[in-house]
Amino acid sequence: MPADEVRESLEPLIVIASNRGPFSFKAKENGEFDVQRGSGGLVTALGALAEKHEVLWVAAAMSEDDRRWVEAQEKKEIKIQDILLRLITPDPEAYHGYYHQIANPLLWFIHHQLWDTPRTPNITEETWEAWYEGYLKVNKQLAEAIADSVRDRDRRILIFPQDYQLYMVPHYLRELLGDEVQIQPFIHIPWPSHDTWNILPREMREALLTSLLDSNRIGFQTKTDAFNFVQTCRYFLDEVDSRGHRDRIFVSGREVRANAYPISIDVNKVQTLAGTDETELWKSQLVNFISDRKLILRVDRIEPSKNIIRGLKAYRAFLESHPEYHGKVQMIGLLVPSRMEVEEYQDYMEQVMAEAGMINATFSESVWEPVRLIIGDNYPRAIAAMQLFSVLLVNPIRDGMNLVAKEGALVNQNDGVLVLSEQTGAFEELGEHALAVSPFDIYGTAQAIHQALEMSPEERQKRSEKLRETVKQAGVRSWFYDQVEDAMDGD
Repeated sequence: MPADEVRESLEPLIVIASNRGPFSFKAKENGEFDVQRGSGGLVTALGALAEKHEVLWVAAAMSEDDRRWVEAQEKKEIKIQDILLRLITPDPEAYHGYYHQIANPLLWFIHHQLWDTPRTPNITEETWEAWYEGYLKVNKQLAEAIADSVRDRDRRILIFPQDYQLYMVPHYLRELLGDEVQIQPFIHIPWPSHDTWNILPREMREALLTSLLDSNRIGFQTKTDAFNFVQTCRYFLDEVDSRGHRDRIFVSGREVRANAYPISIDVNKVQTLAGTDETELWKSQLVNFISDRKLILRVDRIEPSKNIIRGLKAYRAFLESHPEYHGKVQMIGLLVPSRMEVEEYQDYMEQVMAEAGMINATFSESVWEPVRLIIGDNYPRAIAAMQLFSVLLVNPIRDGMNLVAKEGALVNQNDGVLVLSEQTGAFEELGEHALAVSPFDIYGTAQAIHQALEMSPEERQKRSEKLRETVKQAGVRSWFYDQVEDAMDGD
């Protein structure tokens, strides 16, 4: 066997499975395609990983041009920027059921404990059809594509399904490939306590849990999430046991680990972006708008879990209690629309805009608008604003991690204070040097805003430096390397 083939047989193939892939495609008139690389942390981490390992990424085509690209490649994997890419093309109706009815909002709302249970959700015949003909079908289609790509390869296969959309992938992979592969999902969102899972009918709930337990280990954002998963399995499944452990389950003679891998940001990339001409231009525009006022900033997707409305109510309570700050502070909300095809998200956006409008109607002065909401996805503008804040308000009801807290801590140049919800995954790492709030405590959050603004310069500087050091110590690349190393060490 040639030396390069021997080396390949010893090196693992890293397989990533996700709903959305790392690249999008735009068809050109000549039949070729423009390729755009995603900017998310997972893509960044894998870009570095691909320098050391062969990486195959399997995902769903998102657009008609993506589908045209798949057909042009005859549905095989193609190497793009050191990553082998394979896209599936689900039936549009199946994808709608999988993503827009089961994954979002049903599972997402369960994970974030957002359902108003006396009224919603309602599991109807349409929900069950979306489960069988959407969620299960698309998960199986992804697993079949993975199996087709890795079968008969004479090397170790490590498969990393990503997040709540793909909970059934481990089950189908075991059916197709048996124990020949390592399966290690990562769950990016919080795992709630076991009683929350009573919302799902038993058949759905047990299918999801037993599928995840077909994995070798499962990655979570925090130790609390891992523990909640262990407790959920113990509560709902027969013949599983934790044997007193908080981070593992024993099932059918196997041990399934539940490990915490807190995700982070690409420190070098964010720092580089903070110094670009585009970011500096946005920064100068924001400085002109803010003038000599103290900036109270939030950067969020517009979705119920982010708790934007209570944040606005807390700001209103702060203005009511401290009129001496009228005209001396400026709240800016940089808000990115999210899942606008889901009715609950549409309603939430309308309520956010209404709450901000009421604050401005009540407190505005001739040269001062207390709240400015800017809608749109503009990352350089967000990084520019993060350099300027005096207070960064991050108060979600539940959040797997919250990278805004880490980005803000890294790039801020104003010794800004982080006001941080106890219910974020980031709280386990950053909470000691932030001002902690309950996401439901409007009065307490208003007090925290005031405390941040009144804090001594020495205390602000000390907290800011500690936060920055914490973020720098663990970047997104080490987050994924840790998972790969554990997978390579385990059987």
